[in-house]
Amino acid sequence: MITRELKLRPSKKQEATLNAWLWQLTGVYNFGVKALERKTLNQKTWKTYSKFEFVNLCSNHSKALGIPSHTIQGMLGRSYNSWERCWNGLAKPPKLKGVKNKLRSIPFPDPIPKSRFLHGKVNLPGIGRVRYHKQVLPEGKIKNGRVIKRASGFYLQLVIDAKHTFKVQETNASVGIDTGFKHLAVLSDGKPIENPRNYLKAQKRLGQAQRGRRKKLAARLHERIANRRRDYNHKVSKEIVQNYAKIYITKDNLRGQAKRFGKSVGDAGISQLRNFIAYKSDNHSRTCVLVDSTNTTKTCSTCGALTGPAGLRGLSVRSWGCSACGAVHDRDTNSARVILKVGAGWVLKGEQ
Repeated sequence: MITRELKLRPSKKQEATLNAWLWQLTGVYNFGVKALERKTLNQKTWKTYSKFEFVNLCSNHSKALGIPSHTIQGMLGRSYNSWERCWNGLAKPPKLKGVKNKLRSIPFPDPIPKSRFLHGKVNLPGIGRVRYHKQVLPEGKIKNGRVIKRASGFYLQLVIDAKHTFKVQETNASVGIDTGFKHLAVLSDGKPIENPRNYLKAQKRLGQAQRGRRKKLAARLHERIANRRRDYNHKVSKEIVQNYAKIYITKDNLRGQAKRFGKSVGDAGISQLRNFIAYKSDNHSRTCVLVDSTNTTKTCSTCGALTGPAGLRGLSVRSWGCSACGAVHDRDTNSARVILKVGAGWVLKGEQ
């Protein structure tokens, strides 16, 4: 499955309709959350409704709300999935939507035939024919879609039953990847991948917008930062998957790092990069493995001795010499080489 987004260009009337739907569907979502909340006091008996029964609780309200019944069902299904993820231990209990926690998307859970896309317009149920910035969609069945409201306007996100593939080299090469903040990643062959630091570069302009209470501008700047980060990570992950058959990536505790180092962690987008490499590797029959990063910094990639820098004081040490074998290492390149060896089956001395 892949997703594609179309930038919509709705008329003023269509835009007003979409905004009205968002407000009405907020009530539908909150109704679903509260209805299940009353049934989830006991974890053993929380599944009072089947999903099919639950999404049809508002089956007679389509005409009253002026919203297609399948869209209402999709919103109730979203409430149901939120509680299901909660009781499966994958997420916290869902929060109600409101002014400070706005609903941003309208679901269209049914398949959308390609015949609805004609002459630069898409025919959406209940909305009519909406113009969009034309782009070529990949071949495949459109399973479902949703309209998303962002700071830059409305978008139609489509889920298409297809695979995103590109040309890759015929190679058996392996690589270890150490992720970080000074460089987004360093490969075991010594190649560094620069960290663009999109958020830090945009801080000055973002601060001006926030101090001036220009909320729409601040939201647009945040969206632009996220778009640039995602675009860069897509390009980096594509290049790595193209050139290496076996990829070993450090598995750091990013949440713990974020508590200590703050916005530098989120600005790098390491988790996003790892996810991009993982799914692109699957699509192209590559091997992608996450490797525990414990002791990879202070382990010598030549002899395996634990002689490298450790702890917070050791963060300033960017190059060091092994006291056991005399090898001189760059901190990040050495870590990437250790990750490569551990991924290939090498056992660290601290784990024996």
